Amino acid sequence: MFEEATLLLNRAGFYCTQRAQYTEAEPLFKRALGIREKVLGADHPDLATSLNNLAALYDNQGRYSEAEPLYVRALGIREKVLGADHPAVAQSLNNLALLYDNQGRYSEAEPLYKRALGIREKVLGADHPDVAVVLKNYTDLLRAMGRDAEATEVASRFKAKHKEAG
Repeated sequence: MFEEATLLLNRAGFYCTQRAQYTEAEPLFKRALGIREKVLGADHPDLATSLNNLAALYDNQGRYSEAEPLYVRALGIREKVLGADHPAVAQSLNNLALLYDNQGRYSEAEPLYKRALGIREKVLGADHPDVAVVLKNYTDLLRAMGRDAEATEVASRFKAKHKEAG
């Protein structure tokens, strides 16, 4: 029963978020998080998903100091429970890297993008669309850091992947 409740709460939260109704979305995500933590415990992958959802809401609003510990906790749970090379770990790494990237914390973002890219290429294959997502983010980071030659090289990989995926 709780699974359906948390699913509905998350869907309602995403619905509100897509309409920039952040005030309405926040209690929905928090309620789903609370239920999952109480029922599943502190180290369950579904709890990591709820942490990620709330973190993304805060991230979208520029509430970075609130988003960061949630992303970090979600990453820790996923690494512990799913293993260091799981695609969900790559997702958490990419999300945390984007958070740092948005704050201009480039030196913290870069190793996370590289690790996410390595996991996705290894586990999903170089041609998977999720690889292209990280390549695009990493390219944007390199350009923001003024490393245009590297960005051009990474961008050519992204364009090849995007063309194949699209």
